[in-house]
Amino acid sequence: MRSKILTSLLFGILGGVLPLFAYISYQKLTPKKQNKKSSLELIDGNRYHHARLASFSGAEIPINFSEASKNTINSVVHVTTKVIKTSFQRDPFQEFFYGPGAGGREFKQYGSGAGSGVIISSEGYIVTNNHVIEDASEIEVTLNDNSKYTAKIIGADPSTDLAVIKITGAKFQPIAIGNSDDLKIGEWVLAVGNPFNLTSTVTAGIVSAKARNINLFDRSKKDIVPIESFIQTDAAVNPGNSGGALVNTMGQLVGINTAIASQTGSYSGYSFAIPVNLVQKVMRDIIDYGMVQRGYLGIQIVDITQESKTKNNLPNLKGVYVQGIIEGGSAEKSGIKKGNVILKIGSTEINSVAKLQEEIGKRRPGDKVSVTIRDNKNVKKTIQIVLRNKEGKTKLVSKEEIKKNFALGATFVSLSNKEKKEFGIEEGVKIKSITTGKLKSLGLNAGMIITKINNEPVESVEKLTSKLNDSNRGVLLEIVTQEGKKDYVGFGL
Repeated sequence: MRSKILTSLLFGILGGVLPLFAYISYQKLTPKKQNKKSSLELIDGNRYHHARLASFSGAEIPINFSEASKNTINSVVHVTTKVIKTSFQRDPFQEFFYGPGAGGREFKQYGSGAGSGVIISSEGYIVTNNHVIEDASEIEVTLNDNSKYTAKIIGADPSTDLAVIKITGAKFQPIAIGNSDDLKIGEWVLAVGNPFNLTSTVTAGIVSAKARNINLFDRSKKDIVPIESFIQTDAAVNPGNSGGALVNTMGQLVGINTAIASQTGSYSGYSFAIPVNLVQKVMRDIIDYGMVQRGYLGIQIVDITQESKTKNNLPNLKGVYVQGIIEGGSAEKSGIKKGNVILKIGSTEINSVAKLQEEIGKRRPGDKVSVTIRDNKNVKKTIQIVLRNKEGKTKLVSKEEIKKNFALGATFVSLSNKEKKEFGIEEGVKIKSITTGKLKSLGLNAGMIITKINNEPVESVEKLTSKLNDSNRGVLLEIVTQEGKKDYVGFGL
């Protein structure tokens, strides 16, 4: 009954009033030089975990939340964005004499947005929601002491609605990072953020449910596999809380506030946060590789209902039902079959699709995982599975290899001879996928073809990505849309 009520609600994304327009700017939003330190060194909030536990050792958890609030508000920041939609009007007369792009005029429309973020490193790394900074060309971060910084995008993951941004400086206050697996239903939690631009706001509530799937994310995009396993709370959160902290009474981060269940767009009972154990995996991948390296089981699964239990002659409602197997995937290679029921991932019991997605989402390709199943003869057994990526490979892709195909939030692929003939072009590369970053903020989409950069023909994917990753000046791209229309996009780096 509850799921039917939830699905009838309007799920408000908490980013303030999200920008309607794509923004172009000449600020540096994309890093040119990767930090040589690993995420293990940079995310120093983990170092506060045991110290915070020790401070409460032997003592009752306080009902007064002032200590947890004091230890948290300096690690939660206010994130504001500027967005511009830019259109380019060509001048054919000038182009005839001076070449492509000459004499053209840009027209801009402006928008803005706001949300929250959480400092995870004393060196200025901040985790927030992807929807808070998506399409942004300028990002400003305001700390609790009202100091302001310009932020750049390190990377984003639309599948979990998470992103990592960075401000330049030192000795920022990282939050203590807890363990979301230890959260219990009924436990007190605090939501810290900036609702309605009211900075450093703290509200309290309890954990109402875990591993909640609310069908929040857009599932129509083929290159995005949504992972939803939210912590549900009744702590009051509102527009602007997005990307803020959900903390326990010891002041440890246990989740990133992301959405509300509301018919009005404001708080009306329930809010949802991404578990910090999933957040940790995503932000480490983004810092270490610039993008998330995700492992997959290679199965199609559904929750077990009373109806499906009867239909499939299952002994009980425990586990999730394997409805299909992906050819060449990890599950097929390990012997899992259609009709099996998955009961555990490692030592964690699995009783929903959301919980299975969360557990697998914490892992990378090449990771070995124990999967306990009940087979078609109702026999329990445990299978060791090596996770694979979308391409069916178990090996992690190196940062150097990623940079060959990835730049400014987009991945690229070479054109086939058929595509070149179809569009009447000799050279160029196609945008294979695109996420939060400079190119997306300019309105570029997957399927568009980039034929020239600064009037030089794009002969290969690596030539384009090297110029985009290493450029520190203005860039002019000649593009061909999916409809075959030629256009130009200019921006600064």
